[in-house]
Formats: sequence, C-alpha cells, structure tokens
Amino acid sequence: MKENKSSIHFDISMDENMVPNKISWKAEDSDKSGENNSKAAMLAIWDEEENNTLRIDLWTKSMMVDEMKKFTCQNIITLADSFERATGEHSIANEIREFGQDIAQRLGVLRAK
Repeated sequence: MKENKSSIHFDISMDENMVPNKISWKAEDSDKSGENNSKAAMLAIWDEEENNTLRIDLWTKSMMVDEMKKFTCQNIITLADSFERATGEHSIANEIREFGQDIAQRLGVLRAK
C-alpha cells in the first residue's frame, strides 16, 4: 500500500527576548496557497514514548487579550469535536462544548443563546 505524506511548515520570527513577532505557516494540502500569517498557534502532540502530551503555545505581541480569550474558547469548543470523532463519547464531548461556551459567554466573546 502506498503511503501518502503531507507537510505543515511553521516559521516563527522573534525579537531579542525570544518573543514572537510573526507566526507564519503553510501546508501542502491547504486550500490557502502561499504563506499564511497568524497571531497565535497552539500545537499539541502525543508523545507515545512518554505517554504524555507535548505542547507548543505561541502568540505574538500583536495578539490582543480579547483575541486570546476568543482563541482559547474556540479551541476548547473545537477540541470537543475532535474528542467526539476520535472516541465516540457524545455525552462528554457535549459537556466539553458546553464548558467552552459557558466560559466564552462569561468572558464576553460569545453571545448567549
């Protein structure tokens, strides 16, 4: 069986204090062509040797606090979607979604239904 591969490439430009100024990325299979800019990135990788999650959380100086609140809440809500697809645990996924939505409403980044 032929194995397919794809790459995602990140470039992080930093100031003298190693604080990100610019985060750019490109993916071979993305609908977006060329380089894409971002103010923040959260990457979680499962380390099977350590049986643990490795995380890379980056944000630029230009990322506003309200944007970070929204970004974090959206990550929690969409994490529920990934969890549900991977495990089939619909009830727990809904609890995670509700938690993310509740926090987002309390932070003012999501309107109440």
